[in-house]
Amino acid sequence: MTTYIKTIGELPKLKDPIFIEGLPGVGNIGRIAVGYLIEQLKTVKFAELFSDHFMPFVLIHQSSAVHVLKNEFFYWKAEKEGQNDIIFFVGDSQSIDPAGHYEIVEEVLNFIEKLGVKQVVTTAGLSVGEESKDEAVIGVVSDPPLKERYSNLGIDFDSGSKIGTIIGASGLFLGLGRYRGMEGICLLGETSNLPEIPDPKTAENVLKILVKMLNLEINLAELEEKIKEMKKFMKKIESVQTKALAQMFSDQMKQKSGEGEELKYIG
Repeated sequence: MTTYIKTIGELPKLKDPIFIEGLPGVGNIGRIAVGYLIEQLKTVKFAELFSDHFMPFVLIHQSSAVHVLKNEFFYWKAEKEGQNDIIFFVGDSQSIDPAGHYEIVEEVLNFIEKLGVKQVVTTAGLSVGEESKDEAVIGVVSDPPLKERYSNLGIDFDSGSKIGTIIGASGLFLGLGRYRGMEGICLLGETSNLPEIPDPKTAENVLKILVKMLNLEINLAELEEKIKEMKKFMKKIESVQTKALAQMFSDQMKQKSGEGEELKYIG
């Protein structure tokens, strides 16, 4: 197996679609904000991405059905003037290794390029190590002139140069997309939280910027409840990933020492 995208039905015909990424990360900022948009806009799922760069396990629901880690594509068509068609990309996990990040991002870029994407918006959390009193959302762009386009949205572009690096898909979509003629911006919300601890306030800050950027009208009343649901699900994924990594490390050490071990499954 390698990274591949499975479509669901016919591909949508979209006009000048904007690509919005919201994968898990520090504070799960993007996953919360983009996931909420997907539900509120009543989007349509049209493709799924699977990869052997995700952790090798399935989650088991209370119904005893299994859930394979995957990322998903949804689309929404503009309803009024001043809006764009949108492709949303969310999921359960990012790659567990550097090569996988590049492979997955390139696969996605190949896919959305065929759908006409010229603008990319990614979301992420910026770990500051302590609770931030500032509600600013920091912006990083693929090309400096783009700052002018988004200058009236309340995005902090002055702090972008102090970040240094963006690890994972959020940065690679901008960097690699640029070579395909795609313009990109990353919205970073400051958080002191770890990946398994959602940061609802920072996610709301990023969500409000997205709503203004996309010229949308969204009801935020249900956001807190959705965050509770996501926290429970992401905590389960994080717990299993930690156990899986520990066993993989243990297996590797025993193989190096020449010890045999009975095959085990992690569920």
